[in-house]
Amino acid sequence: MYFKTNWFPVLLSAVIVLAIADAVWDHYDASGTSTTSAADCWTGAGPNQIPVDANGAMIRYGRDLIANTSFYLGPKGTVMHISNGMNCQNCHLEAGTKPWGNNYGAVASTYPKFRERSGRKESIEKRVNDCIERSLNGRAIDSSSKEMRAIAAYIKWLGKEVPMGSKPKGSGIMELTYLSRAADPANGKTVYVAYCERCHGKNGEGQINIDNAGYAYPPLWGNNSYNSGAGLFRLSRLAGYVKNNMPNPLNYHNPELTDEESWDVAAYINSQPRPTHDLSKDWPRIAGKPFDHPFGPYADTFSEMQHKYGPFAEIVKAGKKSK
Repeated sequence: MYFKTNWFPVLLSAVIVLAIADAVWDHYDASGTSTTSAADCWTGAGPNQIPVDANGAMIRYGRDLIANTSFYLGPKGTVMHISNGMNCQNCHLEAGTKPWGNNYGAVASTYPKFRERSGRKESIEKRVNDCIERSLNGRAIDSSSKEMRAIAAYIKWLGKEVPMGSKPKGSGIMELTYLSRAADPANGKTVYVAYCERCHGKNGEGQINIDNAGYAYPPLWGNNSYNSGAGLFRLSRLAGYVKNNMPNPLNYHNPELTDEESWDVAAYINSQPRPTHDLSKDWPRIAGKPFDHPFGPYADTFSEMQHKYGPFAEIVKAGKKSK
């Protein structure tokens, strides 16, 4: 045999050391407060865990729609032609299951819920259509369609073990500590060239899949990228996403970029041209706008430029005082 008995204590020690290292790994929230260890992060179930029955078939179809959206709903889609060619998975990594990868961990447990952006209670189906219209720069699909029912079934299945009303650690996107300065697009360009350009292209154009039915690496700006109404057009969302996932397939255990590099490259990406979205019905209550919503008017006196690039701490502080 290749492994002799005396290797066992060495291997066991290595496993214990790695387990302890993982258990004591901490992250910090936007206020700089240390939170619990990374070992308890939510991670979504994989495709092999989907039940083999009629309901499982819908769940599996929903997962495929998330992973290969363009094949079904893209410019050459087999079902509809309603989106820009990106896949939902390009933003919701690993079909919405990756910790801190903009995943769906807290969707089933928190929807339906009131959202300030629309000023009303929203269903999962409304939230999905928001992503289609904004991140995929597309058109909404019928809530009763097979495709929407399948996507909703998949999202609900992923979150079935999450208690209602709760948001598990690792769901969505991690909040980064605010910079003491404004995020710098010029510094961000340097970061982009060093870490991002090889996959996403010199002009942010992305890389098409080998089957020409979607993007292996999505476009980060230009006509085929997310529009100005997308969540990732908020700097804090994109910076937190980049920090724990890029260059792909890195994760929160071993980030390659610093917080500053993440903020700056997000500023560079979101300074580039992209499709616009009609925001006239967004944020009916102006005071409900998030601190980094890049378009006025605002309930405070800070400029549109500061709301887009920061520094954000004083905006947040002023917002708390007004409440």
